[in-house]
Amino acid sequence: MASPEALETLRRVFGYDAFRPGQAEIIEHVAGGGDALVLMPTGGGKSLCYQIPALVRKGTGVVISPLIALMQDQVDALRALGVQAGFLNSTQDLDERRVVEAQFLAGELDLLYLAPERLRVPATIDLLDRGAVSLFAIDEAHCVSQWGHDFRPDYLMLSGLHERWPDVPRIALTATATEETRAEIASRLNLDGARHFVASFDRPNIQYRIEPKTDAKRQLLRLLQNEHLGDAGIVYCLSRNSVEKHAAFLTENGIEALPYHAGLDARTRAANQSRFLREDGLVIVATIAFGMGIDKPDVRFVAHLDLPKSVEGYYQETGRAGRDGLPSTAWLAYGLQDVVNLRKMIDAGEGDAAHRRRQSLHLDAMLALCETVDCRRVRLLDYFGQAGEPCGNCDTCLTPPETWDGTVPAQKVLSTVVRLDRERRQKFGAGHIIDILLGKKNAKVIQFDHDELKVFGIGTELRDTEWRAVVRQLLAQGLLTVEPNYGALVLTETSTDVLRGEREVLMRREPERVAAKTAKDRKAPVDLPAEAEPVFERLRAWRGATAKAQGVPAYVIFHDATLREIATALPSSLAELAKVGGVGENKLAKYGDQVLETLADG
Repeated sequence: MASPEALETLRRVFGYDAFRPGQAEIIEHVAGGGDALVLMPTGGGKSLCYQIPALVRKGTGVVISPLIALMQDQVDALRALGVQAGFLNSTQDLDERRVVEAQFLAGELDLLYLAPERLRVPATIDLLDRGAVSLFAIDEAHCVSQWGHDFRPDYLMLSGLHERWPDVPRIALTATATEETRAEIASRLNLDGARHFVASFDRPNIQYRIEPKTDAKRQLLRLLQNEHLGDAGIVYCLSRNSVEKHAAFLTENGIEALPYHAGLDARTRAANQSRFLREDGLVIVATIAFGMGIDKPDVRFVAHLDLPKSVEGYYQETGRAGRDGLPSTAWLAYGLQDVVNLRKMIDAGEGDAAHRRRQSLHLDAMLALCETVDCRRVRLLDYFGQAGEPCGNCDTCLTPPETWDGTVPAQKVLSTVVRLDRERRQKFGAGHIIDILLGKKNAKVIQFDHDELKVFGIGTELRDTEWRAVVRQLLAQGLLTVEPNYGALVLTETSTDVLRGEREVLMRREPERVAAKTAKDRKAPVDLPAEAEPVFERLRAWRGATAKAQGVPAYVIFHDATLREIATALPSSLAELAKVGGVGENKLAKYGDQVLETLADG
């Protein structure tokens, strides 16, 4: 149960009447001086779990965040709410830092954001010693985990916070972690005695869809044109080259898209990120370096054009869609070559055998999610130790796939690999194996006399794409693996069981996909009365112009969900507008009259 002070702060500053599930208990624990480790999905309201305790406790809440490029936006968003916030990082000059330091020492800041590397600087430690710290919030805490997806050595020094400031509560927050990762976070941050709060990992507003990759560019374009025309979204690719190609392809086809990867100069990266945050309807095509801490609430889709390396990474990246709770899409296209490439990367990667084994297990879990015939959401929640029911809002629920007995096709593939190895001392990749099975007399087959093998042409009952699906699923089930240097297919310890007929191989058959509705036919992200739609668009135009004039992202002014509620309720006074969710005292005073004028203009 939240205290009256916390509830009053929520209403006055943030404009909401009630906490989301799980928030109140965390806030009371930290506000009372307790340490906490919080797992809450992206969009679940993690930031309030430290912001409100910082506002109700004496002193300044110190937030340790790796997101230097986003600190300005985070501080701008808080200042728009009337919260006194500042940051210290390497982007500031000496005079800017001195102003923030003076504000901190004078007790004028509610929240101070620091990059973790700032705590290496003795002057920063001295500054914190001289001021009054109400709490330490360690954001993106998975960065401390070596088997999380973004290990940051700078975070390791944070274990010393408790020794230096034993009476200051600490709260570590992350959007995703298995029990193994959670235990490592607690150990490395010296939070063994902290209370753990694990919220539901379910994001019911996100529709999870995974499909075989045939022509990734065209599949992506079809998704955007048919379902997300004019929507903001993120497209993830594995390589910089792929990012550039897909951004250019989308732009050539009338969808404004910007690239983001580490190969771009810092100024271009910053400019593209800023445009994505500040403009409506832009698509950003990026490597996974992009997205952590992105607080854009109206991202309507996240698309993956390459297979993520782990379920944790996939969950974190897809979680950037629909932070406002409105319907959104998580779409992934993956194929045989993705599996081959990732297996090669793991086998040839750095680290000891145990590290490679962990990476391989992460990939196995991701492949199991891709190949399941069950509800995707149930599989996803199960990975994080949470039970779930079939959701009715993922592709396997909406168009259930079939299983079929793939034992004989599996034996044909494995037999071909065996014959090449034993009879010819040769190893080849999937494409050549399939050519042999289909009886294709191409140059490579003829060159090696592979048309003379007994297995030549024994697989004409399946098409090329079907054979690729068979090989992909054999790799996913561990019945084949990839030779690390050249990507050739080789048998595993379990292959023999299939060849002897001692093991049945069940496979997934992709269902026929129903053509997606066009952008004109599909329902709006949230049901608005017809008469409210032009009002919402008018409010959005006002918000865009206001945000541009102030040089801040549009969501800093108001979220889409707030504008939709205003467009539906049509308040005619400041008192009525104050009842809308997301309209706190400061925003009411700053923008209230402008909102009412915009409504009256219609």
